[in-house]
Amino acid sequence: MAAFVEGAPCWVDASLPDVEAGKRFYGELFGWTFADSAGAEYGHYTQAYSRGRNVAALAPKPDGRMPTVWGVYLYTNDAYACAQRIRAAGGQMVMDPMPVGPYGTAAMAADPGGAVFGLWQPGTHHGFEAQQEPFTYCWSEVYTRARDAVDVFYAKVFGYVPQDQDDAGVEYRIWSPPGKAPGTDTAVLGRSLITDAFPEIMPAHFLVYFAVPDCDRSVATAKRLGGRVTADPFDTPYGRIAVVADNQGAVFGLLSEPRAGADA
Repeated sequence: MAAFVEGAPCWVDASLPDVEAGKRFYGELFGWTFADSAGAEYGHYTQAYSRGRNVAALAPKPDGRMPTVWGVYLYTNDAYACAQRIRAAGGQMVMDPMPVGPYGTAAMAADPGGAVFGLWQPGTHHGFEAQQEPFTYCWSEVYTRARDAVDVFYAKVFGYVPQDQDDAGVEYRIWSPPGKAPGTDTAVLGRSLITDAFPEIMPAHFLVYFAVPDCDRSVATAKRLGGRVTADPFDTPYGRIAVVADNQGAVFGLLSEPRAGADA
């Protein structure tokens, strides 16, 4: 079981119109298996496992007007105190902290740019049992138009220490926890900008990435399963990346190790 620092991603879940269809899609794409869904008291939440370890969850949307999306939860040891910091720093609480049985305390917040993220204060559910390996969570980044306000917000709420990457002329910032030297070895989140290269209607959002052995092969599998590609595979200094949507519209990233001899 991984130990999480304040503000580090500790869990992800997908809100879907059809959980059974999601199980078929992610079961084949990532080889995940699934527990029986929790009862109505817990929104029929369905845990996903990779090689028997807890890695994500699928949840039916309670309202069809809600977005079909992958969401990320940031660890906190006190969701109520964190909610106060969020408000004081210019964010909003979408859902105030709420106990989820014995499992923990959850909340939903929006940063000043409008990107929504979750908070998780563990009880018996501690978060990822596996990450940073094939077919598990590996990274998240927030896309925003409100660069300055968002940078100040996350520094105030979680104490993140920034390092700017600015590779190939693309402004990009990574955040490390307080007390850690900033850099790729310690970073827990990234921040990118929504530029004119993106559709005008694109909202601020978090993009969740999953590690895969072969990015191109996983993209082909996602397409075969009814998904669509929003960014074709491309090489970066950090690996080969693609962005896809599942067969219900939830968008996520895929990341594999850098290809030998690839020009990033």
